[in-house]
Amino acid sequence: MKEGPDIAYIATLIGDPARANMLTALMSGKALTVSELAQEAGVTIQTASAHLSKLDTAGLLRPRKQGRHKYFSLSNDDVAHVLEGLMGLAAGAGHLRKRTGPKDAALREARVCYNHLAGDMGTQMFDSLTAQGHVVLDNERPMLTASGAAFVADFDIDLDALRRARAPLCRECLDWSERRSHLAGSLGRAFLNRFEALSWARRDQNSRAVLFSREGAEAFRRLFPLKITL
Repeated sequence: MKEGPDIAYIATLIGDPARANMLTALMSGKALTVSELAQEAGVTIQTASAHLSKLDTAGLLRPRKQGRHKYFSLSNDDVAHVLEGLMGLAAGAGHLRKRTGPKDAALREARVCYNHLAGDMGTQMFDSLTAQGHVVLDNERPMLTASGAAFVADFDIDLDALRRARAPLCRECLDWSERRSHLAGSLGRAFLNRFEALSWARRDQNSRAVLFSREGAEAFRRLFPLKITL
């Protein structure tokens, strides 16, 4: 018998079309009910419950009960990281489920990837942070530098609190639409939260799109310029 992690088991769970649609819907970072996930998957509530039970047993979901409703979210960043990677692999191989529509441009410009910023603006932020020397790759892993720590503090992000948390501070996530990296980890989440707190951006309630105001987009591009002047 072969030893090691059973990737076939997890791959089979994710590979089912209905379950894949449910997991993709949860990439918005919002917890959804069984009925909402059933609608996303195009199945009955009974069928959705069976699918969710399998995903929960496998440790891919975090169920929570509030009042009469039971909500589901992705269990952790690792699940979101795998899903985003699979989306990039599928898009790169030309396996797209539908033609692009009006929402596609907004999703490609800026969207939420579970709890951090993705899309064109997400990759721009990552590229700018590395170009400014705030983030460096150490053995292919992003690390915050001393200048990066000062940059984060100047942006009113509590870096000490992030470092005390169990989640990795910086993590590289392959962006499915840009095919380049964006910033995940607790710092990626903190940046997105800060953009929302400053009213630079808001999350679209009907999709994963992150909508920047004109003033917010201008402030973002000043903070994360594409061309760095030394």
